[in-house]
Amino acid sequence: MNIRHNGRAAIAFGLSALAVYLVMVLGTLEHLSDLAGAPPFDLRPAGYSQTDAADLLHALGDPGRRYYLTRQVPLDTLYPGLLALTLISTFRWRAAWFGPTAMTRLGGPVAILAAGFDYVENIGVALMLLGGPASDPSLIQATSTASILKSILTSAAMFGVIATLAPLLFRHVARRRFLPFPRDRAVRTGPASSLTLAPKTTRMAENEGALS
Repeated sequence: MNIRHNGRAAIAFGLSALAVYLVMVLGTLEHLSDLAGAPPFDLRPAGYSQTDAADLLHALGDPGRRYYLTRQVPLDTLYPGLLALTLISTFRWRAAWFGPTAMTRLGGPVAILAAGFDYVENIGVALMLLGGPASDPSLIQATSTASILKSILTSAAMFGVIATLAPLLFRHVARRRFLPFPRDRAVRTGPASSLTLAPKTTRMAENEGALS
């Protein structure tokens, strides 16, 4: 396993996922929220009822549903895969450097499941946008369930990354903070590459002898 590759992959996928996320949150999703006067489906992690979905689809109107389908859905097709690759690469990097744990073993499958339900949600949202306010209630229920499962699994995978990396970070910070600094000065006793420590008492004696 190439440890350096996993670290670079996690950074590359993470930056790509972050870029797509910012475009959605600050661009398409914000526009859809302003247009409908309510959060779009992607910003409802707790799901939605048939009435809520119908009201949103009606408030968006034909132009809004077309914008949702042609702008937001393609972006949200990229994001789940990039996020899953980020999480998986991070778990693999952590396992390769510090040894596998139950969290690193389960984190990858959880991230894949989260991405899978995100894609199921995207398909359902696309079908509802095409069907409009009169979309099938069973389709709305299935899409809402996928949204809830996606949110739970994504949160679990991200918590797993934090739980596996936070102890390492705290240990590193504590080690640097409480690492004792040598109080004795290194003096040369031979070749340039050879150093020994001169105790403080020895240095004081030498100084007193020099003065006398």
